[in-house]
Amino acid sequence: MSPRRCAAAIALAVLPSARPAAQVVDRTKPPALTPPPPLKLPAVQTATLPNGLTLAVVEMHKVPVVDVQVLVDAGAARDPGDLPGLATFTALMLQQGAGTRGALEVADEAAFLGAQLTTTATLDGAVASLHVPRRRLEAALDLLADVVLRPGFPDSEVARQRELRGAQLVQQRDEPVAVANIAFPAIVYGPGHPYGHPLNGTDAATAALTRERVAAFYRSYYRPNAARMLIVGDITLAQARGLLAARFGAWEQGDVPGLAGGNAPAPATRAVYLIDKPGAAQSVIRIGHVGPARSTPDWYALEVLNTILGGAFTSRLNQNLRETHGYTYGAFSQFAVRRLAGAFVALASVVTAKTDSSLVEFLKELRRIRDEPVPDPELAKAKAYLTLGLPGDFETTSGAGGRFREVLSYGLPLDYYDRYIERIGAVTAADVQRVARQYIDPDHFDIVVVGDRAHIEAGIRALNEGPIVYRDLWGQEIK
Repeated sequence: MSPRRCAAAIALAVLPSARPAAQVVDRTKPPALTPPPPLKLPAVQTATLPNGLTLAVVEMHKVPVVDVQVLVDAGAARDPGDLPGLATFTALMLQQGAGTRGALEVADEAAFLGAQLTTTATLDGAVASLHVPRRRLEAALDLLADVVLRPGFPDSEVARQRELRGAQLVQQRDEPVAVANIAFPAIVYGPGHPYGHPLNGTDAATAALTRERVAAFYRSYYRPNAARMLIVGDITLAQARGLLAARFGAWEQGDVPGLAGGNAPAPATRAVYLIDKPGAAQSVIRIGHVGPARSTPDWYALEVLNTILGGAFTSRLNQNLRETHGYTYGAFSQFAVRRLAGAFVALASVVTAKTDSSLVEFLKELRRIRDEPVPDPELAKAKAYLTLGLPGDFETTSGAGGRFREVLSYGLPLDYYDRYIERIGAVTAADVQRVARQYIDPDHFDIVVVGDRAHIEAGIRALNEGPIVYRDLWGQEIK
């Protein structure tokens, strides 16, 4: 045997006795989680232009891209009472022709620059956002400035978009989830509250949209003193200030009307609001009521509470209704993020034949989270879910932009996420039970069910959880 083969044979003979014993893994329980690592976030640097426009810059230089967001206090909460949907329509129209460009030219320019340009509005604000390679930033900012400062609102595009929206409103009548998403806030807030009307309006309001109404809304609310600009990416504060001052520095200030009718409605006695959708294969359930504003100091405890209750796949609601009973593909809950009083809602789409059984399980879990202290292992798991997942939200400019936009939009401290892990870690089981009892009130639930009345009404009535009230597809009383 050659010396080389002899050495190999010896090595093979020695290996089994030299190898350490395999570690025994206990697969009956999940591995222990390590403490969350320290999270070092870039600072939010701010500056203000002479016209009142606030700049917030977050430097992230690893990748040569930049995200720019223009946040304007022009959300759907500011819709006039006779024209719901005007804010979202105005935001949509910003891209349909701006400066010297028509609608197609705006889209073509963004594509040529490798940029993603979007304009939209939520209840609390309008956003024009731009994601672009750093080397194309100046040209992309020229386009963004045209879109935000010089929209044309051409009559032809107003008519085209009005027709498209009208078709979408017709289409949503056949989508029970869309019906529930419109009806629930209409019932919870009522018609007099800024959050109580459909985000995209009604048939009559859409038909009444004109260039004049859009332009008037724009002039009233699109002002630099009612706006902020968030810039995240491969740029410094000095660079951003120079680029933005040259393009947005001439944006004229103006008086912005105050927000009226923001008082939360008084809690109503628990009732079931039934919206008939003949032939529906599922029943869409929404259970909740008015909740806290995003600015509440209880938000940390509320996040832990909601993670336990319905904020994750392994939360109680989903484990009960999906995994144990098989009534749904998913059951969840949330505290809606809002500047004014938001809403708490538990939700699912369930098998029609199990509508009443699903309501039983929903209400059981919603009462249990108030009545019984949360076990320590469940509390620890929820806190780990929130803290260990947080760093991933700051890995990209888009992800970080989303988190920092929340900070600016809701007036949170600029170092909010620097302290987040510590604050979540400090939440106790007593804190969870306290906020559950304060912000989840089964005696005042609005229980909204969209489904086939002929098949579900008798079962719901037998539960005796409150009177049954009939509403239309908009959540309005049937007269």
